[in-house]
Amino acid sequence: MNDRLKIMEERYEEINSLLIQPEIVCDIKKLTELSKEQRSLEKVVMLYREQKKLLEAIPDLKEMKKSGDPELMEMAEMELAEGEERLAAIAEEIKVLLLPKDPNDDKNVIVEIRGAAGGDEANIFAGDLYRMYTRYSEAKGWKIELIDAMPSEAGGYSQIQFKITGDAIYSYMKYESGAHRVQRVPATESMGRIHTSTSTVLVMPEASEIDFKLDPNDLKIDTFCSSGPGGQSVNTTKSAVRVTHIPTGVAVASQVHKSQHENKAAAMQLLQARLYDMLLQEQESKTGAERKALIGRGDRSEKIRTYNYPQNRVTDHRIGFTINRLDAVIDGKLDLVVQELINEDQKRKLSEEGGKI
Repeated sequence: MNDRLKIMEERYEEINSLLIQPEIVCDIKKLTELSKEQRSLEKVVMLYREQKKLLEAIPDLKEMKKSGDPELMEMAEMELAEGEERLAAIAEEIKVLLLPKDPNDDKNVIVEIRGAAGGDEANIFAGDLYRMYTRYSEAKGWKIELIDAMPSEAGGYSQIQFKITGDAIYSYMKYESGAHRVQRVPATESMGRIHTSTSTVLVMPEASEIDFKLDPNDLKIDTFCSSGPGGQSVNTTKSAVRVTHIPTGVAVASQVHKSQHENKAAAMQLLQARLYDMLLQEQESKTGAERKALIGRGDRSEKIRTYNYPQNRVTDHRIGFTINRLDAVIDGKLDLVVQELINEDQKRKLSEEGGKI
């Protein structure tokens, strides 16, 4: 482990030197790549350096304990205990940071939310989930860009797709894929009865050309006039774009932007992400047995979470976690749940890695 940490520290220093070189500063793509790599190394390198300092200080503290000066001995004993406690904590933190990393963790994501079972209430809840992810993104400093939306006349969306850009987004958002269930009294319910509805969430890592390259010959591109809820016309020019991937039959569309060019770019991003996600699912199915022990992405049919409004309760069924702070979670404080999922996932991975040693 120490050899690996030393190599990471050397690479971190190398990146620091590269980032001040004029040719790198002028190359935005390279600068971005190196800055991202630097951030990914920074935490473990800082812990490694703290660990080395503590290990260097311990022999001196042990000598001080033999000094014969009661005051000095007491201080040395206290600092030694604190140092050893901190060393143990650092060792655990480093173990987690050195766990095998999902290669998609640093990627931006494309999210699709659909109203599922429950009619209008499911669409309204889809809108609530979109608002939750918007607030969550704002708190994280991430940026949301709308790709396509089909508003529902009753409120919310029958479906909505959007992109989130920022740092290490997939590492947090990947736990959101699956069916989200809501239990509450709908605004249209005159008898005050609690209804159960579901909306589905699909989180896809943004695909680059390295991940998945589209062949223009495999694409069929159509344009049409964008429309609002119930077919209401929004404009009379053919600015909306639909792109179909002929080999798979996968079709996506975008109509939220004013220009055809912007809508085509958004649709292409969505299509590329969808096809890359299909490729990932194929790969994951081959290692399905290995993934059962870990917390992976749910498919659309897998119920992952329940939001119970009368009891202000959120339950994540994958890890059996319940918190009575639904109001905070739905307002964007999603880390109250996501951090529990990350912790449990890391715990299971550590157990799995320990079993291989």
